[in-house]
Amino acid sequence: MRRTILGLMTVVLGIGPSLLGPSAVLAQGAVSGRVSIQERDEEASKDLATAVIYLAAAGGATAPGRRVDTEIAMHDKEYTPHVRVVPAGSTVAFPNQDPFRHNVFSNSLAGPFDLGLTPRGSAARNTFRRPGAYAIYCNIHSRMSAFVVAVGTPWFTQAGADGAFSLASVPPGRYVLHVWHERGGEASRPIEVGPNGLAEVAVELDARGWRPTEHKNKFGLAYTSSDGERY
Repeated sequence: MRRTILGLMTVVLGIGPSLLGPSAVLAQGAVSGRVSIQERDEEASKDLATAVIYLAAAGGATAPGRRVDTEIAMHDKEYTPHVRVVPAGSTVAFPNQDPFRHNVFSNSLAGPFDLGLTPRGSAARNTFRRPGAYAIYCNIHSRMSAFVVAVGTPWFTQAGADGAFSLASVPPGRYVLHVWHERGGEASRPIEVGPNGLAEVAVELDARGWRPTEHKNKFGLAYTSSDGERY
């Protein structure tokens, strides 16, 4: 199991009227800002684009976004892209673009699955019904890893390479802003969105305590040196 550290987070709030909850009126603005990560030895963060940002209604009654069909390709013994964020209930395909077989599996508590062997030119599929972060691996090739983050809200995005993000079409109201990152952990904070949206939201996560760990295969055992040689 991968180790994550609870992120530290600072939010600069805009000035707006006090509202009881998300309004039913048409959205007026966007929630935008930037994610940064504290690194050991002041190293530069190279994976800001894998940060996931999403909003939930403060009362917890937010409906999921429209379900989508998307994919994470298997190519050169890697999952591409490394992170996908989707509304809960969406289906993700895993097309195999390599000339050998792969196995897609997850032991995540939100919904473990094993899609069996996928031959060249075929695609395995899984529907992510419950919100959560799903760590995904290949039982044949130990270096392959990816994440699907399923969210129960229509307001979600991933940061850009520079950490900048923007959530469009957010009605005025009170929300909880969530941020997830593989190394920086998870953080959440209540925010209030005014009629013109909310800008300059600064999110700082802390990855200084993160250390890479070897994951297990789908049986909970260590990979052997011969894994993948016959495929």
